[in-house]
Amino acid sequence: MILALALALTMATPVRAAIEIRQVTSPGGVGAWLVESHDIPFVALEIRFRGGASLDAPGKRGATNLMTALLEEGAGDMGAREFARARDALAASFRFDVGADSLRVSARMLSENRDQAADLLRQALHAPRFDADAIERVRGQVLSAIASDAKDPQALASQTFDRLAFGDHPYGSAPDGTADSVQALRRADLVEAHARVIARDRLYVAAAGDITAQELGLLLDRLFAGLPETGAPMPPQADYGLPGGVTVVPFDTPQAVAVFGQPGMERDDPDFFAAYVMNEVLGAGGFGSRLMEEVREKRGLTYGVYSYLYPMDLAPMMLGQVASSNGRVAEAIEVIRAEWARMAQDGVTQEELEAVKTYLTGAYPLRFDGNAKIARILVGMQMDGLSPDYVTTRNDRIRAVTQEDIRRVASDLLQPEALHFVVVGRPEGLETPAN
Repeated sequence: MILALALALTMATPVRAAIEIRQVTSPGGVGAWLVESHDIPFVALEIRFRGGASLDAPGKRGATNLMTALLEEGAGDMGAREFARARDALAASFRFDVGADSLRVSARMLSENRDQAADLLRQALHAPRFDADAIERVRGQVLSAIASDAKDPQALASQTFDRLAFGDHPYGSAPDGTADSVQALRRADLVEAHARVIARDRLYVAAAGDITAQELGLLLDRLFAGLPETGAPMPPQADYGLPGGVTVVPFDTPQAVAVFGQPGMERDDPDFFAAYVMNEVLGAGGFGSRLMEEVREKRGLTYGVYSYLYPMDLAPMMLGQVASSNGRVAEAIEVIRAEWARMAQDGVTQEELEAVKTYLTGAYPLRFDGNAKIARILVGMQMDGLSPDYVTTRNDRIRAVTQEDIRRVASDLLQPEALHFVVVGRPEGLETPAN
């Protein structure tokens, strides 16, 4: 099915008046979304495997992260250097990374050698070597990142919030693992992590650029034929167990960092658009948001404060962050709670609503300013369970949000008494120790 999407796009290359999303199924049964464009002779591929680092085996935290970092460090009969030379000779680009909910692969390849680049990528996905020297080199890089995070107030705040909120669930610990867990990983653990994550039953693919639907179908089978049909079972839903309050993590720094949050809203909730528009007014709208106005502009308590909806696969959240001097962070927290409560009680003004609608609907087409971005958007839509016509209906859904919708949703969603702040620093007037 081809859906014409009448979107005016601002492009680095000549402006496209419209794009089309085609749903493609390969001869071998692999599905993908495609935006075909022959302006530039290259194609962008975005590949996702749902589950990501949450699929670490028990006692093997960090295995999926380390495995992912090794996918480009040698594959098939090529060691790390040979693989890198082969990739560079094709002017191809592969990027592998992993988060709590997905393992992500971003690939860029020229039309003239697309099949050779796909064959190279296939080897990385199907037959990574996990050579001992590569494991130790990349392990050292991961351990360095873990050590750096231990000295980073923002990372400490986020990790502490997650641990307190989700406990033993995979969401409760960093995907990188700990120094001890990463040191203990062996090659067999990486092979197991690969089998747990990289499988057909959790695969999502999007492509944009110089490739036809028929060519993409053949490319999909070239890449994914022979992958295991199933991976490890998905983890259960995460139970959020953090009541409202403040947790202080003592840390010597002149500026305290606070991460705050409460339960959020599922992406497929009928009220998600109203919540999205509401939060744009509350804390996501940059210098135009209420939090920036009240915390920064009126009181000078911070350089920046924001909030955002974060509908993770296994736990929808609403989160935010602020940094302030140790002497004034308590006041910043008080103002944030007050703005949370004001929005919950009064909603937004008509003027705020119209301004935000104008911004959100006007800015949306600008996201589609290149094949790589288009492919990322398409694969994200698939993982969110959206249909291709979302691109044409999204702005209408934004415009349909009313003041009453926001008032009702804000009253139900926002819980100022449930907000929990994790503060890293030496804040004055906040003496609650970390758990």
